[in-house]
Amino acid sequence: MTDTVLGGALLSPEQACRYSGGRFAFRGERDIRTVVIDSRQAQEGSLFVALAGQRVDGHDFIPQALQQGAAAVLVTGEQWQRRRQRLESLLRAKPWVSVIVADDSLVGLQNLAKAHLARFPELLRIGVTGSSGKTTTKEILGGIIALDRPTVVSQGNLNSEIGLPLSCFLVGREHRAAVFELAVNHPGEMDVLADIYRPDIAVITNIGTAHIGFLGSREGIAREKKKILGHFEGSQKAFIYEEEEYGQLLSEEVRGEIIRFGPRHTRGYGGSEDLGLDGTIIHWEGLRIRFPLFGPHNLRNALASISVSAELGISKENIKQGLENVRPLFGRSQIIRGPVTIIQDCYNANPESFIQVFEFLSSLPWPGRKIGVLGSMKELGQQGAQAHRQIGALASSCDFQALFLFGEEMEEAWRELRRRSFEGTLSWMTDFQSLGSAVRSYLREGDLLLIKGSRAAELERLLPELDEG
Repeated sequence: MTDTVLGGALLSPEQACRYSGGRFAFRGERDIRTVVIDSRQAQEGSLFVALAGQRVDGHDFIPQALQQGAAAVLVTGEQWQRRRQRLESLLRAKPWVSVIVADDSLVGLQNLAKAHLARFPELLRIGVTGSSGKTTTKEILGGIIALDRPTVVSQGNLNSEIGLPLSCFLVGREHRAAVFELAVNHPGEMDVLADIYRPDIAVITNIGTAHIGFLGSREGIAREKKKILGHFEGSQKAFIYEEEEYGQLLSEEVRGEIIRFGPRHTRGYGGSEDLGLDGTIIHWEGLRIRFPLFGPHNLRNALASISVSAELGISKENIKQGLENVRPLFGRSQIIRGPVTIIQDCYNANPESFIQVFEFLSSLPWPGRKIGVLGSMKELGQQGAQAHRQIGALASSCDFQALFLFGEEMEEAWRELRRRSFEGTLSWMTDFQSLGSAVRSYLREGDLLLIKGSRAAELERLLPELDEG
């Protein structure tokens, strides 16, 4: 790729057409400055990529994107033929707008992202994947590396076959490193992501059961995650947890260096001190690092980040500062202090993440009551019922004084808790207003409340409900 980035612009219309593998239906003259898939985010100079989703079709929102100032649209050929007559009069009034027609607009977006990254051959690309902990690890690692060199970090959950390409357009001439998250929930997705991103360094945090309903088994998950290493050519490096059950599978026949991380393998690690909800003191290379995220699972994420950063030659001082600067992301290990202390960990949920937080709470001294609001886990397929029974069994052995279970799938956990004669207050419901009322009426000052569930449960809605109390 010999094209250079245009001054102030991301792409010319000709570049967008060529890189996407599409063809012009209308050729305008305005350059492209941003790439969006939501017509509400379109603005002057945007390329609006129309994607057909499960609920809505982005092609229906082409007029809105044009009204917002979009300079170009990328469409799927079949959908363009259906809508062409209706859109032509609008387009004639906007002769500066380009319409690029691809066989599949999603593939066109992915091709564009790959071509954009190819413009930056000196960019260090770090990819993070795993069943849990990948977003937190990405944020920790990105924060450390940013203290050493200009770094771009993928935002939020832009980590999928749609989100990762959008993240790629954040890369600019000023960046020397990128730390992106790669997430999969169906077979073959990592092939696409790895081909777009082609990481120089890959971190696999763990292999759990998230999305097992689509990927079939933990071994199937491991094989899919391993594809992040599929474009290694010998000089690349993969970081894998030292106690990973599928470590051998992940390591074999990889054309690159395998580096283990963890308490025994992270060089310079000298142990830790548990501060409960206030985090962990990490002893590393003679330094005393106050790491603010709680629990052994977050310590593991920190050790992964230390191992990668040290391998890159980042100074001890920057590694320490980066770890101490970390702040919890929304819905991930958030501590909300008040008359009732709340652990809000409701951005995602799978059996492993439930186990991690239960183990932490069981070891946490607390003068008041411990209460759990537990929401359903999703995408577990045939293993869903057993997984929710497992959650019930684990919760019964923790020192909860009350458990409020939410979502249809949580009925299995409720049955298991009753079978084990759970002695505390126990409720299961599927109506959110009833949940909010029940929790609000039960809480009192001094309680510790865990809110944990999958993204679909949207348990963060409880916070304003509790404030009303």
